[in-house]
Amino acid sequence: MARVLHLVGSPTTTFMDDLSRLYAADCLANVGGEHEHVVAHVSPDGSWRFPASLDALADAEPLALGPALARLTALDVDVALPQMFCIPGMTSYRALLDVLGIPFVGNPADVMALGAHKARARAVVAAAGVRVPAGEVLTPGAQPTLAPPVVVKPVDADNSAGVSLVRSAGEFAAALATARAESTDVLVEAFVPLGREVRCGVVVRDGELVALPLEEYGFAEGAAVRTAADKIQRADDGRLGLMAKDTPTVWIVDPADPVTAVVQEAALACHTALGCRDYSLFDFRVDPDGVPWFLEAGLYNSFARQSVVPTMARAAGVELPELFAAGVAAALARRPGGPGRS
Repeated sequence: MARVLHLVGSPTTTFMDDLSRLYAADCLANVGGEHEHVVAHVSPDGSWRFPASLDALADAEPLALGPALARLTALDVDVALPQMFCIPGMTSYRALLDVLGIPFVGNPADVMALGAHKARARAVVAAAGVRVPAGEVLTPGAQPTLAPPVVVKPVDADNSAGVSLVRSAGEFAAALATARAESTDVLVEAFVPLGREVRCGVVVRDGELVALPLEEYGFAEGAAVRTAADKIQRADDGRLGLMAKDTPTVWIVDPADPVTAVVQEAALACHTALGCRDYSLFDFRVDPDGVPWFLEAGLYNSFARQSVVPTMARAAGVELPELFAAGVAAALARRPGGPGRS
């Protein structure tokens, strides 16, 4: 049995904190009892808490960074599962785990930083032969040169925040303002006509890369791109809801569908090119001719039952406890001195 640290929360915003805890609670409820689980939570004010459970978070003492690191070290965990989705959580806090000598499930900080920057990620996968739409990065004050229709998006925001479809030149000003509210730099990409939009996960099984069944997203009538409202919304009572998981417009693609093989091939190339480990996830736009175009990388997996990678794995016959156990075993193998406590 290993002692697994679930690193939860966000030092940036309440929204990111809530999102992290939403997924982490689902994970803790569904990964099984093979390992011992402990929680460390980082609040938007930067303080740390070590609750007995996520439900007891309000009762836990807030700690500054220094005392928190002492407490974290005293926990003597074997492995960590980072479940923070903000940029610092995906990068700086993973790097902190490296400094503390705590191996963790998933991609290292430098790979997360690469994947979170849409322009850099697309440049790397394009160099590996994966198709990407024509695009350009606009620094502050710069104006686009690509002619509409184009998709305008923040270069390093997630969950489709700040994304707009521009069909005419007169729509650029509003789209750029929306994107720049989320990020300093903006990525403008040629619009790929909608055939289909799919995601493909990759996991490591027995040392080999395995591409999982695809997940496909339907579009509401008249819609051409997915926006933040299609993914996450906050209800009137303040709770977050994962819209894409709660609608009939998301489904697993039949493995015999011709689109599966070509997208899986591209996903495997992306995983290797970006230097991923343990798992990865990629979004593709499939044009009317059946050609997949890389949109972005999502290099995190919360191991919540409703998360995309576990959903794909379940379709392939791998249940969440097995998937989680494989991730923990891979991280333990990277631990100095070998596996953890028995």
